[in-house]
Amino acid sequence: MLTQDIRDLLTDTTDLNQLKWDLNRLQPVDVGDYITQLPEQQRAIAFRLLNKAQAIDVFEYLPTEVQEELINSLHDVQVVQLVEAMSPDERAELFDELPAGVIKRLLQELSPEQRQATATILGYPEGTAGRVMTTEYVRLRQGLTVGEALSKIRRQDEDKESIYYAYVTDDNRTLVRVVSLRQLLFTFPDVFIKDIASDRVIKVRTETPQEEVARIMQRYDLIAIPVVDREDRLVGIVTIDDVMDILEEEATEDIQKLAGVSGDEAALSSPLLTIRNRLPWLLGIMALYIGAASAIAPFQSVIAAVPVLAVIMPIFSNTGGTVGIQSLTVTIRGLGVGEVTSKDTLKILRKELLAGLGTAVALATTMFLLSLIWARPQERWVALIAGMVMATNTIVAVTLGTLLPMGLTRLKLDPALVSGPLVTTMLDTIGFLTFLSLISLALNVFHLPT
Repeated sequence: MLTQDIRDLLTDTTDLNQLKWDLNRLQPVDVGDYITQLPEQQRAIAFRLLNKAQAIDVFEYLPTEVQEELINSLHDVQVVQLVEAMSPDERAELFDELPAGVIKRLLQELSPEQRQATATILGYPEGTAGRVMTTEYVRLRQGLTVGEALSKIRRQDEDKESIYYAYVTDDNRTLVRVVSLRQLLFTFPDVFIKDIASDRVIKVRTETPQEEVARIMQRYDLIAIPVVDREDRLVGIVTIDDVMDILEEEATEDIQKLAGVSGDEAALSSPLLTIRNRLPWLLGIMALYIGAASAIAPFQSVIAAVPVLAVIMPIFSNTGGTVGIQSLTVTIRGLGVGEVTSKDTLKILRKELLAGLGTAVALATTMFLLSLIWARPQERWVALIAGMVMATNTIVAVTLGTLLPMGLTRLKLDPALVSGPLVTTMLDTIGFLTFLSLISLALNVFHLPT
């Protein structure tokens, strides 16, 4: 990361020669961070100060929107050099954001090999292993010796993205074995590859969801994982840097959905983007709260007769919603990291209900005591109903927080679609209806005092 001293130095851009020297001696990721934080009109100027090798390295660390800005501001020759030097998976990610006309022009300028690699990746659906893989990997034939394999890697594979593993295939490119670079380095040159390579190959298919790819690599502590097609032919690999991006993307998406935020909003996004992403959700939540308010509307006379209800009801709303979101968050997190599956629904529900019962007793007792304190002497019977409803609402909250995401998972839908505001609104509606109906029953049937 950039130190504060370097940040202060880079802030003063009056001496472009000094700035050029500074930028070209920093790590590419730090330069990318610096350029990203510049005002839009200054990014191209700073990028042009980089030497060719540094520019190529820095370009891959820039956000896609900044890459697109630079493509529009640089000369065609510079753009082609940058895009040609990108790894196929990074190039495919960039092309996803560019206009069709620009993509067509850039593809025509790429070398046939890079054009084919990019077209291959773009041909797979988004969110799959095929879309995030790179076609740059080390492939060996079974009949090679260790010495021949190392010579081949030195001559032909120095530009490959990952050489931690080499993948052994037959004449039809069918993946049969895998060998690590460590094994190659510490084995005698005349030993055959097939004698040291492992046939227990952990692999994924091109259509495997990217979240599952990340979980498999995390489970088996892999730096890279091979990707095969339906005929078991090796077509690419997914590397650890891609998995880190996938995990960050999925975590961000789940958190945004849980909080009721849509789109690709970030902390430093423009106000217009923030409004565009949040407003639809907020309007939707308002519509949901109209349902909760409608549950209260028929009981206005009840609330007027028992004023303490106006003090108690917000506690129902906040507490029940929080309990529901806690259960929802734990369940979605467990599903997201592969800790549980939809088959564990009853097991998770049992655990949540047991915890919910203990929580319900504590919350109900607290609600009962608070109602006794706030209520007038003639209204203290309300405390008993308030405690009972709080306990019931707590059990309903943990049940919904568990069953809703599990149900969506069984339907092959994203469990994070169940947002916190949605669960809160449902619990508000259920809690208010139950509480006010019981209060109304107590007034009209048992004629309790107010």
